[in-house]
Amino acid sequence: MTAAAASPAVADATPRGHRCVQWATGNIGARSLRAIIEHPHLDLVGVYVTSPEKNGADAGDLCGVAPIGVKATDSVDDVIALAPDCVVYMPAALDVDDVVRLLESGIDIVTTRGEFHRPASMDADLRERIEHACLAGGTSIHSTGSSPGFITEAIPLVLSSIQRHIDKIAIDEFADLSRRNSPDLLFGIMGFGGEAREFEDYRLEYLRGSFGPSLQLVAESIGMPLDSVDVHGEAGLTTREVSIAAGTLPAGSVGAQRITVSGMRDGREILRFRANWYCTSDIEPQWDLLATGWRVVVDGDAPLSVDINMPIDLDRMAETTPGYTANRAVNAVRHVCAAAPGIRTSVDLPQIVAELS
Repeated sequence: MTAAAASPAVADATPRGHRCVQWATGNIGARSLRAIIEHPHLDLVGVYVTSPEKNGADAGDLCGVAPIGVKATDSVDDVIALAPDCVVYMPAALDVDDVVRLLESGIDIVTTRGEFHRPASMDADLRERIEHACLAGGTSIHSTGSSPGFITEAIPLVLSSIQRHIDKIAIDEFADLSRRNSPDLLFGIMGFGGEAREFEDYRLEYLRGSFGPSLQLVAESIGMPLDSVDVHGEAGLTTREVSIAAGTLPAGSVGAQRITVSGMRDGREILRFRANWYCTSDIEPQWDLLATGWRVVVDGDAPLSVDINMPIDLDRMAETTPGYTANRAVNAVRHVCAAAPGIRTSVDLPQIVAELS
């Protein structure tokens, strides 16, 4: 529960053992659950689950640590009765009624759901309901994660701090899928190994909706608000037959894809997020494909190019990468609990850092 703050967005953020409930225990949620249990300034008091087989399970068993005596529940009433300070909300789909109930009950929310990165980008009815609930409960809600979040907000904002003139900020995300043994995903859904075709509207709009609000938030924070957010996709075709974990890519088939989300101002691209997915780098046209990770380039009066690589064997990606998303959310809890009521963005909150002791 959030007390009135001295500033419009943030009050005292002194750690005080915040009582937390982990909401959902999928890949990201299980990693978040473990991080809460092991955190020196957070106290796990409950776990909300949606699978009947998990109901009643010990929290430790749900995330691979020793039992701790906290049992999972599938009842929202049980969660509210616990009176936690914060729910770390990580379901597969947003339930607005549940979120409103939590907020109205005096429970802050940190979430890896993407609906709350920028209030002005939200559906008007959703925004009104959430803001009303925050005021009624004296609570705040914040969306974060690795991407969007860390790479589209935290890093660009930090890099902009040593600029006095910015022409463009370009963010590239790279994912090497060659060792991912998921034929249905790669071949059936994403279209790798097939003929080049127009990108489906739902894929383009998903990226626009996921990353557009972050780009708009950054643009506004540096005094360069966007006129529009555009999106387009393109494919790279294999120059030879390629074998990957999921099967075979024939020569001349789709071996790489990228979707670009462009923040436009005065007719030019000033902010860009580009997702690069590839099963091989032997493609035409040739793209500058890095190992799995990110590159952020700032074209300004203090030019920068920053590569962030994940020094992990591709076979270990599935067990390691959930932490990139979960950890930032857990680290944000104390700041969200200290924030004034409302939908709080990366610009509103203090810099999020790890508390390791």
